[in-house]
Amino acid sequence: MTDSAEIARLKAEAAQAAAEAAAAKAAAAQAALDAAIASTPASAVEQAGEPPAQAAHAAPSDEPAAAAEQPQQPVQEPVQEPAPAQAETAAAADQASGSQEAEETGYTAQVRSGYSFSSPTLPVGTYLDTLSGGEPAAVKDLSVGIPLGLLNRHALVAGATGTGKTRTLQLLAEGLSAAGVPVFLADVKGDLTGLAEAGASNDKIASRIASTGQDWTGQSFPIELFNLGGSDSGAGISGTPIRTTVTEFGPILLSRVLGLNDTQASALQLVFHWADSQGLALLDLKDLRAVVDYLTNTEAGKEELKTIGGVSAATAGVILREIAALEAAGGEAFFGEPALDVRDLMRVSPDGRGIISALELADIQSQGTLFSTFLMWLLAELFETLPEVGDPDKPTMVFFFDEAHLLFSGASKAFLEAVVRTVRLIRSKGVGIVFITQSPTDVPDEVLAQLGSRVQHALRAHTPADAANLKKAVSTFPVSPVDLSRVLTSLGTGQAVVSVLDEKGRPAPVAPVVINVPAAVMGPAQDGTVNQELSSSPLKPKYATSVDNESAYELLAQRVQADAEAAEAARAAEQAAKEQAKADAAAQKALEKEAARQAAQRQKEAERLEREAVKEAQRRQREAEKAAERRQREVEKTIGSVGRQITREITRSIFGTLRRR
Repeated sequence: MTDSAEIARLKAEAAQAAAEAAAAKAAAAQAALDAAIASTPASAVEQAGEPPAQAAHAAPSDEPAAAAEQPQQPVQEPVQEPAPAQAETAAAADQASGSQEAEETGYTAQVRSGYSFSSPTLPVGTYLDTLSGGEPAAVKDLSVGIPLGLLNRHALVAGATGTGKTRTLQLLAEGLSAAGVPVFLADVKGDLTGLAEAGASNDKIASRIASTGQDWTGQSFPIELFNLGGSDSGAGISGTPIRTTVTEFGPILLSRVLGLNDTQASALQLVFHWADSQGLALLDLKDLRAVVDYLTNTEAGKEELKTIGGVSAATAGVILREIAALEAAGGEAFFGEPALDVRDLMRVSPDGRGIISALELADIQSQGTLFSTFLMWLLAELFETLPEVGDPDKPTMVFFFDEAHLLFSGASKAFLEAVVRTVRLIRSKGVGIVFITQSPTDVPDEVLAQLGSRVQHALRAHTPADAANLKKAVSTFPVSPVDLSRVLTSLGTGQAVVSVLDEKGRPAPVAPVVINVPAAVMGPAQDGTVNQELSSSPLKPKYATSVDNESAYELLAQRVQADAEAAEAARAAEQAAKEQAKADAAAQKALEKEAARQAAQRQKEAERLEREAVKEAQRRQREAEKAAERRQREVEKTIGSVGRQITREITRSIFGTLRRR
C-alpha cells in the first residue's frame, strides 16, 4: 500500500470515527432532552407547545426513552405561555444534557454501542475511561467482550512480563468452558491447575469487583492434566501422557525440533519418503536413527539411497547427532505409541461445560522448541481430523498458544509457510487460536494478518528497540481517540486494551479495560486436588503405558541380520569356491607336473634312443667305414698283388727277365 493511500485510509477512518462520535453525542443529548421533558409536569410541556405523546414519539426507536413509558396525557390545544416558562424548560433540558455528558463522554457511548453484540459474548473486562481527564476510571456498567462466533478468527494476548497475561488466559479459558467450548492451553508456569478449584473472595478481589461492578462468584472448572510423554513436568505433576509417532509428526516439524538447515531438512524428507515407500513405520526416535544408519552405513542401504538421491555422510552425521541430543533432552518420551487422538481434547463434561486440557510443562527453557512445535503439530492434526463447519455460533475448540515467540524464532521458510497455512485454513474447522506472547512483533506479519481480536497488556519502552516495537504495535490498532502510545505504557497489572471485530467483521472501538477477575483459583491448586484430577482422569488408563510395536527398528534389524546371513553365506560359498578352485588348481598343477615329468621322461627316453640310434648309426657307420676300408685295403691289396703279378708277367714276357721267387 502506498503512503498516499494509507493516509487517505486513515483520514477516512478518522472522519468516520468523528461522525460516529457526533451521532452518539447527538443521541445522548436527545435522550437527555426527552428525559427532561418526561420529568416536566404535563402543563409545562403543554405550555411549551408540544404534547407528551409527541415528545415520546420523538425518542429514538433503539433507545428505551423514559418518556415513552409515561402514561399518555390527553392532547390539549397548545396555549401560548410567557417566554419565561419556555426558558425554564430549555434550561432544564440543557442541565439534564450537561449532566448526561458529564456522566458519559462521546467515546464511552461509542464503546458501549460498539460492544453491544446481539450474539453470545466472551466477557473480557470493564471499560476503562482514559479520555474524560484525570485518573482513568472503570465504567461499571460497560462490559467489553469478544463475540463467541468470531473467536475462530483467532486472537492475540500480548504484554510485558508481569502485566497479567496468564490471568487473562485463565479468564478466557473459564468463559469458553462455561459456554461449552473445549479448550487446550499450555501451563508453562504450573499455576493454571487452580482452574480445578473455586476461587475464594478476599480484600483484593472485593476491592477490584467493587470498582468494576463485576458480578463475581468463585467457581471450579473441569480440567484434564497432560504431560509430554507422561514424564514429570518439573512441577511435580505426572499427567496423562501425550505422544505421537515420528511419521505423524512429519519431516518439516521434526527438522524444526532438530534445528536442521534447509539442506539437512531436505535430506530428512528423503529419509521419510524412503521409509514410507518401504512400509517402515517410524514410531519413535530409534526407528528414525535406524533408518538413517541403514541408508548411510550399509551397502544395501547405499544402493537404495542412490535410487532416491544421495545423502552425504556429513549430513547424515548431523541428523544422527541431533537425534541423539533430542533423546538426551528427554524428547524420546514424546515419540511413541499409543499416539494421542485429538478428538480426546474436544470433550465436554456431563454438565455441558467444555473440558480444559492443560499441558503441564514447567521446563520450558530446555524443551521450548519441542513444546512449540508440538503445539503446531496438534493444530495440524486438528485440521486433518475435523470436518468443515464454516462459521459456527461458537468455536468447536479454542487453542491457546502460549510463549508463541518460541514457535517462530529461527524458524525455516518451509516451517513458517506451514504455520501460516494452518492458521489461515483451520478457522473453517471451527478452531480458534489465541497466541500469547510478550510483544506483537514476536508474531510474523502473515500470522498477525489472520487475527481478529487482541488483548494488549502494558508494553515497556525502556530501550530504543522497545520504543520502536511500541510504535509498531500502536500502528496495528484501528484509529481511535485513545492515545495508545501513552495508554499502553501506563496500564497497570490486570489492565489491557481490547480490539475486536464486530458481528459484521468491522473493527469495534479500541477499548482500554480492567480485566475481569477469574472465578477459579489464580495459582496452583492444592496437591489433593491435583491428585484427585489425575486419579479420576478417564484418559490416563488409555495413554499411561507406552507400547513398542514392531516398526522400522525391528524390521531393519531383521533385514540387516538377513543381509548379514546372506553375505556370510555368500562369503562361505565364495571361500569354498576359492578353496575348490585352489584344490582344482593344485590337482591340475599336479597333473600338469606329472604330464610334464612323463613328457620329460619320454623326451629323455627319446633323446636316449636318439643318442643310441645315433651312436648305433655312428657305430655302424664306423663299422661300415672300417669294413669299407678293409675291403678297400683288401681290394687295393688284391689289386696291388694282381698288378704286380701282371706287371711281372708283362715284363717277363717283354724282357724275359722275370725272376722266380
